[in-house]
Amino acid sequence: MPEATKQQVDAMAVADRLRPTLLRLGNELRREKIAGVSPHQVGLLVSIKYEPGVTVGELATGERVSTAAMSKRISRLERDGLVARTQSEADRRCVGLTLTEEGQRTLRRVRSRRTAWLASRLSALSPDELAAVEAAAGPLAQLLEERRA
Repeated sequence: MPEATKQQVDAMAVADRLRPTLLRLGNELRREKIAGVSPHQVGLLVSIKYEPGVTVGELATGERVSTAAMSKRISRLERDGLVARTQSEADRRCVGLTLTEEGQRTLRRVRSRRTAWLASRLSALSPDELAAVEAAAGPLAQLLEERRA
């Protein structure tokens, strides 16, 4: 078997085995309501954190929902004091979204709780298994960075 084909088969086998595990792990991390916000609301807060000034329309497009539906979701976050609408300096007609201090605190609490949950699961692994997970963390993160580029 040519080397390139063998690598493709190996990558497919690894992907087939890894994909369901990563999906389940992600679902478990996002499953519960933390700090009074749903997993979906956390996702919106994270989007706003990494793209301050993003508009409701841009979020709606990214989430593949109507602008009206997204506006309703953002209004709830605004009502709860997690998000603020701010006028663009460049275009006064354009309103962007930013996290409030409370929104930032909420994301820190969510991150802390999720990290603690994952750490408790990782602590059940043997030292060799934990080292293998640690070694895989960098290459897995690199896969996501390549996607963004």
